[in-house]
Amino acid sequence: MSKDLKVAINKFPYSGQYGLPELGIQAEAIEKGGLPELLEKLGCDIAGNYTTKLSVEDSKQYGAQNRMALANRNLAEKVAAQLKSGVMPLGLLQNCNGLMGMLAGVQHSGGRAPLRVGLVWVDAHGDFNTPETSLSGMLGGMPVAISCGLCLDRLRRTCSLDPPLPTRYVTMACVRDTDPLEQELLDRSDVEYITTEDVKKLTPQISEQMERLASLTDLIYVHIDLDVLDPSDIPGAGLPVANGPTATELAASLEIMFRHPKAVAFGIASYPAARDTEKIGLKSTLKLFEGVIRGVKSRKA
Repeated sequence: MSKDLKVAINKFPYSGQYGLPELGIQAEAIEKGGLPELLEKLGCDIAGNYTTKLSVEDSKQYGAQNRMALANRNLAEKVAAQLKSGVMPLGLLQNCNGLMGMLAGVQHSGGRAPLRVGLVWVDAHGDFNTPETSLSGMLGGMPVAISCGLCLDRLRRTCSLDPPLPTRYVTMACVRDTDPLEQELLDRSDVEYITTEDVKKLTPQISEQMERLASLTDLIYVHIDLDVLDPSDIPGAGLPVANGPTATELAASLEIMFRHPKAVAFGIASYPAARDTEKIGLKSTLKLFEGVIRGVKSRKA
């Protein structure tokens, strides 16, 4: 297999969540757990390996959420530059709050005007809460709603994601645990779905949703929160939900998604590094990356 696919690893350690460490170890744990070696084995040329860091001035800014947003802006600049150079960005994200930076990078990877970006959101949870609907107030339950312009506009613009995504640009996969008011928001939106059964059985809905997004948008970003997996494949997940797909099943669906030429970036969030003592979750994570790369590699010239 020739080394004709250039990729870049983007480590984003910022959580932005009150009550949690501001900087986490998840991204570094995946990198040290064998991701670069796997990518090289699959025939990738690693064109860059970056860790998002705030400038001295930005690091002095008040508020963990604000600093997280500033860090997302930094991530977006890297992702945009990578795509402009023909490099596929891979995000290793502390949690799902890194979504905005990945989306903003894809959005600003074209010319002067922002591109239309489609989002495939693969998570057990919708993360479609707003401060008004959330039962916990956790920012990590809001990034899709923020990205769609439903709340916290200043934070989104600080991340450089502007304009927000119309909800019809979003497909959610394997979502099976939502709050009541969050579900009401989703029911009033134009979000569409790939079910867990679709992933398990590799139904045509996967490719149909990719085609739907491609007909509406210029480029597509695929994002995974690892708690989407069945708990047996991701021990120690912070918010486990039963009856998810296995890593093998999800990897096969990712391979289908990334056969589409508009799927240009991939991010993975919330690896429970400290609790994955037997490295079962790490093996699952690497399997997902393998599915992505095999999908890209299988594209017709």
